[in-house]
Amino acid sequence: MKTFYRISQYVFKTYILLLTIFVISCGSRNSSSSYKSTSVSYYANKFDGKKTASGETYRHSKMTGAHKSLSFGTRVEIVNVENDKSVIITVNDRGPLKYSREFDLSQGAFKKISNLNAGIVKVKYRILK
Repeated sequence: MKTFYRISQYVFKTYILLLTIFVISCGSRNSSSSYKSTSVSYYANKFDGKKTASGETYRHSKMTGAHKSLSFGTRVEIVNVENDKSVIITVNDRGPLKYSREFDLSQGAFKKISNLNAGIVKVKYRILK
């Protein structure tokens, strides 16, 4: 009977340990989807039809953007904090050159969240992969 009691204690402790590890690992996955804040602008007209750093041709109508270090092909959700409009872009270029901004968006992507006359808007973003 003592052996059964010791085995059941061992099984219970192992179960608790595995459950704890599972809960912690699930929580850490969710933290990567948290939003960060920045401001964004959009590409000037002169870049339409030019090659991006990834080799793709830039088009105003595509939902793309530039980032300093994210891998090409990374998908990012951008949300305008003033009106909650959002767009999902694919990183295909390097930039912006302004230190205070994380992204330059294609005009098509920028129009989904704001009017081009705004020029620069405050946003929150999260990496989707």
